[in-house]
Amino acid sequence: MKNENFIQGYIQIYTGNGKGKTTAAIGQAVRAAGFGLKSYIAQFMKEFPYNELESLKHLDKWITIEQFGGDEFVYKKELPGEDEIRKAAKGLNAVIKNMLSGEYNIIIMDEVCVSIYFGLFTVKDVLPIIEQKPNDVELILTGRYCPDELLERADLITEMKDIKHYYEKGITSRRGIES
Repeated sequence: MKNENFIQGYIQIYTGNGKGKTTAAIGQAVRAAGFGLKSYIAQFMKEFPYNELESLKHLDKWITIEQFGGDEFVYKKELPGEDEIRKAAKGLNAVIKNMLSGEYNIIIMDEVCVSIYFGLFTVKDVLPIIEQKPNDVELILTGRYCPDELLERADLITEMKDIKHYYEKGITSRRGIES
């Protein structure tokens, strides 16, 4: 359901080693929902039941969120398996389908950059999505290690810079704050 007051969509990238990339993208979807815009969020490398899934259920009229694959291979210091690669490919297909459906104003590809970095797919798999983006759809990409080819195509780039973090003191992910 398109909002006639939403005219031009751009490409945004939230990258860098600092905290807040996913939070910024979800915040954009929440802000847009207040205006009646619909967002589709594809989360790559996130099978964990992050708390945003629970929160966004209250906004399901405006925000749809799906997860495509996990990140356990990263912690095991392994290459992603075929199953994870298949899940990621399914996510890219879902992004294209939803972006071209005419139903959504905003498409968010959460952790797409880090998914490229870890070899779930290539930048050449993502570029056609950018090239097919309708003019009236906002496309938001998040994740560390954003490739230059994606940065070159962005209209807005925000780099989250890690200046100080309590992880350095051994504090792990806290429910409701980081997960």
